[in-house]
Amino acid sequence: MYRESLEDTPIRFHRQRREVCFIVRERRLGHEVAAPVIVPWESLMAWAVEGHGVTQYGTTRQFGLGIGYAHPRTGKWLKTEGLTAGMALSLGEWEVLRAYMEHELHSLDEVQDPLGLRAPGDPPHQGVHTIRNARRKLHESLRERPSLWRYLYAAGWYFIHALTLWTLPGYLAERAHQRLQQQRPQLKLPEVEAWSQPLPKEQWAQPSEELVRLSAEVRRIRERDPRRPVEEVFSEAYRRQGIEA
Repeated sequence: MYRESLEDTPIRFHRQRREVCFIVRERRLGHEVAAPVIVPWESLMAWAVEGHGVTQYGTTRQFGLGIGYAHPRTGKWLKTEGLTAGMALSLGEWEVLRAYMEHELHSLDEVQDPLGLRAPGDPPHQGVHTIRNARRKLHESLRERPSLWRYLYAAGWYFIHALTLWTLPGYLAERAHQRLQQQRPQLKLPEVEAWSQPLPKEQWAQPSEELVRLSAEVRRIRERDPRRPVEEVFSEAYRRQGIEA
């Protein structure tokens, strides 16, 4: 009745609700349609995998990150998996998701990229605004800290962007984003858009007591031994709290 999450369909994480939204294919009245499945954040299961294989050219190694969840109505186990370039990146991708859901950050405007290429209120995708912000950042740098090296860098920056027809790459990026949104209507399901809206602060969901205790234990272990591998840290924290990992 249900398939795994649609390929290349982004998973939505709502930290104020502490919920995660997957899009699956569901058969209704003989037709296969895209349907949202919303599950509690703390109910997810995640795993990092490493595989070995042999080809005519030699041995190969593959790494990946998987996320699994139980369908709230049927209890059927569903999962989505993706390849990564290494085990550290698999663990790192999950840590990025965990950090987003657990840290006090509620919008993209609160997290600016290191190069300052996204201003408050800019759309999250790249476009013409990315190039304009880069130009503004370049001119600010020249005014605040003028030097021969910075002027040479600015000349090279303008030369490269002249070769690429100035803001044309930005327009092409915006065009590709618009075309992608039009071709994938499952990304704009009305019920998912309504679920994605922010909530008043008094309605924000709170972490469970079990997670609060586990997080505190993890912080204590990390403070004692900052260089310890993260998988060992969490394993010890689970043991100390008497939780089955």
